[in-house]
Amino acid sequence: MVLTPLEVFEQADVIIEDGKIFAVGPGLARDDIDETIDARGRIVAPGYVDVHVHGSAGHDTMDATRDAIEGMAKFFANHGVTSFCPTTLTQPTEDIMASVRAVKDCMENPIEGGAQPLGVHLEGPCIDAEKKGAQPEQHITHAAAIDYRDLFSLGNIKLVTLAPEIEENRDLIPFARAQGAAVVVGHSSATYEELAEAVQHGLNHATHTFNQMEGLHHRKPGTVGGVLLLDEIYAEFIADGVHLHPAIVDMVVRLKGPERAVAITDAISGAGMPDGEYELGGQKVVVKEGAVRLPDGTLAGSALTLDQAVRNIAEFTIASLPEAIQMATLTPARSIGVADRKGSLEPGKDADIVVLDEDLDVVSTIVMGQVVYRA
Repeated sequence: MVLTPLEVFEQADVIIEDGKIFAVGPGLARDDIDETIDARGRIVAPGYVDVHVHGSAGHDTMDATRDAIEGMAKFFANHGVTSFCPTTLTQPTEDIMASVRAVKDCMENPIEGGAQPLGVHLEGPCIDAEKKGAQPEQHITHAAAIDYRDLFSLGNIKLVTLAPEIEENRDLIPFARAQGAAVVVGHSSATYEELAEAVQHGLNHATHTFNQMEGLHHRKPGTVGGVLLLDEIYAEFIADGVHLHPAIVDMVVRLKGPERAVAITDAISGAGMPDGEYELGGQKVVVKEGAVRLPDGTLAGSALTLDQAVRNIAEFTIASLPEAIQMATLTPARSIGVADRKGSLEPGKDADIVVLDEDLDVVSTIVMGQVVYRA
C-alpha cells in the first residue's frame, strides 16, 4: 500500500530520480531502474516530519555541536523521521545562537545517514513565567529585551514559540512571519481574545496544545479554546498518553482535523535511552516508564518517538491511517512552509519515504533517495 497520504494506492510504484520523486502510481516499473526496493506487503508513506524536538539518544539541540545534531538525526531516521526542526530551550541568547549556528552548519553541509534538519524551532525565551513548565525561569525574558534580529540573521529559524499576551513580544510576531517563520503560542496565559488578536498579526501555530497554556473554561475559553477554535492555528499535540489523555488527543484531532493537527514528540536527550537521570537546560530530569519529569514532578518534554506517536494516534482517535500519517507528514510540512518539497509523495518533491509493516513499525527510511535505515 502507498499512502501519499492524500491518495491511497493498494498497489503502486514510487519512482525516484536524483533524490526526487519522479512518479507515483500503479504499473510504473521500468527495465532501466538501477535499484529496486521490494515493499510488497508493506505500507509506503512520506517520511515523518517532527517540528518540535529537543533531543534524543543522549544529545540535545542546546549542546550546540554538529555531533549532537547528527546524533539526533540518525536516531530519528531509525524511527521514520526524515526531516526535523531542532528545538532550543529558554537559555541566554548567546547559547541559543550557538545552537542556531550548529543547525545551520548541518543544513549547509548535509548529514549523511540521518534525518535532515529544516531549521530551528525557538521555544522561548519570550514566554510567560507563570506557564514555564520545564523552561528555566531565570532565563525567561521578552522580545524587547533581546536582539532577536541576531537570532534570525542566519535565515534558518522556522518557528518561534512565545507568549503573545505580553506586550513586549508583539512586535516579534510580524517580524518573524516576514522572515518566513511560523509564530507559535506556547507557555502562555493568553486569553481567547488576546490570542485572536495575535492571529490577526500573524500568529499561526500552537506548541504542545493544552500543556502549559491557559486552560479551557466555559466562560473563559482561554488559550486552549483559541487554539482549538481559530482555524488559522496549526495545533501541535503530544500523543504519548502522558501529556494528554487519549480522549483529549481524539478531541484535538476531531476539532482541528488532520489538516491542522500536528503530531510532535517534544522529545529530550533521554529519548531512546534507559530510564534514569538526564539534563535539560542545566536541570536534572528523570526518565521513568516513558515519562520525563523534573524532580518536582513537572513534565519536562517526552521520551516519545514519532513512529510511536503515529501508532498511538491510530489507536486513540477516529483518524484513519492516511489521516494519522498526514498529521506526522504533510500537515507539519505545511505548518512551517516546506510542503513544496516535503511531507507527501508527489512528483518533484524530495524522496523522503518511510516503509512500515502492518503494525506501523519502521522497516526502512529513505532520505533524499538514499536508504538511511533498515530494520
